[in-house]
Amino acid sequence: MASDSSQIVVSVASWCVCSVGMMVFNKVAVSFFPAECFLVALQMAVACFALLAFAWRTIHIGSLYDVMRWMMVIPFFSGMLLTSMLALKNAPMSLVVVLRCLSPIAGLAVESFYPKPIQVSAGMLGSIFIMLAGSALYASRMPHHQLAGAGWALLNSGFAVGDRLLQRLMLAADQKPVDISKTGVTLLNNLAGMVPVLVCAAATQEWNELPHLSDLSLTAYLWIAASCVVGVGISYTGIWCQSLISATGFLILINVNKFAIIIIEALWMSKELTWAQVVGAVITVFGGVTYGKAQEALAEKEKDSEKEPLVAQTA
Repeated sequence: MASDSSQIVVSVASWCVCSVGMMVFNKVAVSFFPAECFLVALQMAVACFALLAFAWRTIHIGSLYDVMRWMMVIPFFSGMLLTSMLALKNAPMSLVVVLRCLSPIAGLAVESFYPKPIQVSAGMLGSIFIMLAGSALYASRMPHHQLAGAGWALLNSGFAVGDRLLQRLMLAADQKPVDISKTGVTLLNNLAGMVPVLVCAAATQEWNELPHLSDLSLTAYLWIAASCVVGVGISYTGIWCQSLISATGFLILINVNKFAIIIIEALWMSKELTWAQVVGAVITVFGGVTYGKAQEALAEKEKDSEKEPLVAQTA
């Protein structure tokens, strides 16, 4: 039991580091390399190469049926990565955070139909609405001209919900897991995911926007390379987390994690935050903490009820 808890802590911490790095590196990389589809495809190709070069012994794929089941995840995974890049290019991070806060509500609704539905308490629901209130306060002080790109951010939230729900269903031991290792599904995500991304690149004739490689500076190469390296980490740690915690819990984690990005933007990218936005961020983080506590309390309550005898013992 202790090993499971430590594994959850390590997986969540690893994902948070990779997620923060991915957002920051992508934000800068896409400014140097404006062809979003090709940048995402490049990151996927690097992930495939890294897995085949360094982790091929751990790649396990049980059957063709497992692969076909996992193919349902691919459109959502590719769509999530691509729309995330487009949202970063066209919308402020705060808008992405606000819209992502709606995703756990949709996650709870869908996850209630799983083979083993997630248990929900009043405390968990209250925590989600605390996060929504904090995010709304944060967004209420945004200048109206920053609302550009709302469509991409909203679409990204939809893809994120579908991706997390399907991955949870096919990875968690208490659901209907596929017989594929974590490195195996990471490889499938990136290898098969390149197809829809490249189709989008062809449909939009994005090759016309490709900058000449000779025009890129060393700094640009470093940012692009960093985004590719961190992309490998986030692909694996995301799947690792999804196999250990609920899809809704993972969506909550995403929402809280985004505020670390906003703080980095405020301190490093010269984006000013008002006091209302700071308070909104604190409220949202508090909501994330109370959600975790409520989920933990519910799990303990379920364990205690399982220990109770079904038939009362008589003397």
